[in-house]
Amino acid sequence: MSRKKTLSRKKISLLVGAAALVGGTAVVMTGTSQASVACDGFATALGNNEAFIAGQRSAPDAQSEARIANRVAVIEQIKVQQKASGCTVGEGGKGVVAGGAAQKPPVAKPPVEKTPIATTAPVKNPPAQQQPATGGAGNGAGQVVCPGSTVTLFNEEGAPGASSGQFPVGTTLRVTNLDNSKSTTVKVTSTSASCVLLNNAAFEQVREPGKFLIRKARIERVG
Repeated sequence: MSRKKTLSRKKISLLVGAAALVGGTAVVMTGTSQASVACDGFATALGNNEAFIAGQRSAPDAQSEARIANRVAVIEQIKVQQKASGCTVGEGGKGVVAGGAAQKPPVAKPPVEKTPIATTAPVKNPPAQQQPATGGAGNGAGQVVCPGSTVTLFNEEGAPGASSGQFPVGTTLRVTNLDNSKSTTVKVTSTSASCVLLNNAAFEQVREPGKFLIRKARIERVG
């Protein structure tokens, strides 16, 4: 009886150890899969911005230099996030849509960027500490979200709208450009990996002339 009990205990220990090993492997595989998806998203966004810059340089107009300077700033933000996520820094080109020729204002025509541009960057003084800007749709106070995020646009026509990876479709957000005190209130109509991206019409309501990136933005959830 003593030997049978000893063998049973050994078998139980081996089974528990094997289960733990399998469970650990599953966790590692899941984490690796999620990291791979994130890295692919960063690579696609980087490639889209590089393609847009190439298009502007091949067919420049009066606003091309300003557009290129803003896209270079976006690329640097993407590289920071690639490094923080353990991705290959500077890797791009995955899923890039061909094109990128310069278009005339008021609507820029970068390559179709259904995969979003990473836009978040930490700042020492979150915009939440600044006074709300006046103007634009809606004057009621909203919940300040995504402090420190910059905001750019994704190429989509139609009524003013937004894309977000943090808020579900149908959420109402107010985006204020603190550099010119212009704001727009829009509904989330699609998903992305950023806090908020504005479509062409919405971005036109808050942009500064010749700029394609809002560096000081206040984002509020109002509905």
